[in-house]
Amino acid sequence: MRVGLFIPCYVDQFYPDIGLATVELLEQFGCEVDYPEAQTCCGQPMANTGCRDDAAPLARRFVEIFNAYDYVVCPSGSCVAMVTHHYHDYFREHDPAYTAIQQKTFELTQFLVDVLHADKFDVRFPYRVGLHNSCHGLRELRLGSSSERMLTLENKAETLLRKVEGLTLVNLQRPDECCGFGGTFAVSEEAVSCMMGNDRIADHQQAGADVITAGDMSCLMHLDGLIRRQKKPVAVMHIAQILAGRKPGKA
Repeated sequence: MRVGLFIPCYVDQFYPDIGLATVELLEQFGCEVDYPEAQTCCGQPMANTGCRDDAAPLARRFVEIFNAYDYVVCPSGSCVAMVTHHYHDYFREHDPAYTAIQQKTFELTQFLVDVLHADKFDVRFPYRVGLHNSCHGLRELRLGSSSERMLTLENKAETLLRKVEGLTLVNLQRPDECCGFGGTFAVSEEAVSCMMGNDRIADHQQAGADVITAGDMSCLMHLDGLIRRQKKPVAVMHIAQILAGRKPGKA
């Protein structure tokens, strides 16, 4: 199984260990992992800001680079949602190259559960963990259930975390609430974004979480900024880091 590793810009620039942890996990389950160095941004920041013409060549380049692989895997629900749910604007209807990419591009937890059927992780993580479910992961990729829909879906991240020895998942009051990041929303609506982030942190703290985890480091980056500035006693870790055996500390 040859996997093309797609790494988000912010992970590449600020949190490279998440990429390394992702590789370790995929190789642990027998994947041949390749990191195509020609990859660039998926175009989500441009598209979200309304700069569609700037996003178009990035979308076409992505499809060109990754079409050679059996699967494309990315440790970010928002980037995967951009590729699988929003690239259609940049291709003609039923374009075979894009259709192929749609069908074989997966968020990491989705790939581990649905494709690799990962059933065991030889790690121990004796901490109380709060799971933050990102908006893109829930509402576009359907990686779990969201409160506005009367559907019960398997939560991919929760399924994986429950396989880790010693890990205790805490119960949140609002498990599907937005963290307030929203990319450029955090810049254009700073006050609202920070209030939403503080609400999420407070929910994890009332539940007694030692660590906040998620499948999107963008959400965790936003929360971690608030945590550090307010010197709150809680760590953030991407789920790939927990599953690969990392310990709480610097993200």
